[in-house]
Amino acid sequence: MREAISAAAAAELIPDGATVLIGGFMGVGSPLRLIDALVAAGRKDLTIVANDTAMPGKAIGKLVTAGAVSKAIVSHIGLNPETQAKMISGEMEVELVPQGTLVERIRAGGVGLGGVLTATGIGTPVEEGKEKVEVNGKPYLLEMPIKGDIALLAASRADYVGNLEFSLTAHNFNPVMALAAETVIAEPTSIVPIGVIPPDAVKTPGILIDHLIERAPV
Repeated sequence: MREAISAAAAAELIPDGATVLIGGFMGVGSPLRLIDALVAAGRKDLTIVANDTAMPGKAIGKLVTAGAVSKAIVSHIGLNPETQAKMISGEMEVELVPQGTLVERIRAGGVGLGGVLTATGIGTPVEEGKEKVEVNGKPYLLEMPIKGDIALLAASRADYVGNLEFSLTAHNFNPVMALAAETVIAEPTSIVPIGVIPPDAVKTPGILIDHLIERAPV
């Protein structure tokens, strides 16, 4: 049985300068209460690893607006002009990674692989500074694994031992992010008794979860 903590208490577990993996896409499926708590706590110098930086004033976009992010490792920033402006001004470093490569790098970090070989990016600026490996006469880029200090995951439901069920875009990155961080914090919409979530619907087992966020006030 796990004791749920508040989002504010969870934010106290995340120090300035941490590398934080955050699930979701375009603000959908992201842990919104945890993001708000990080902004309220005034966190700085975070490295955010996520699919995108959402939009200004929404989800991860709030962290960008608040100046909490010094580096973002993401697949695109096309919907967030604030991220673009901060990258151009040098206020914020942005590492753009093709989406499939990004999720494979996180998975590699989570399962202990030394890297990922991919043909994506060959012949483009993506290959600059990266090692090339030839396999059966075909060149591949060696992409390095990604690990985080903290993973923040939104879930549709959790049970009392932390088993998680996801919905929509939360499926994209959450399961691999749960493997790739030292501390994993889940923000479920609801917390239900053990057995309510069917076994086949559990996408991340509770053994990977360190903290659950209590339900939002109704």
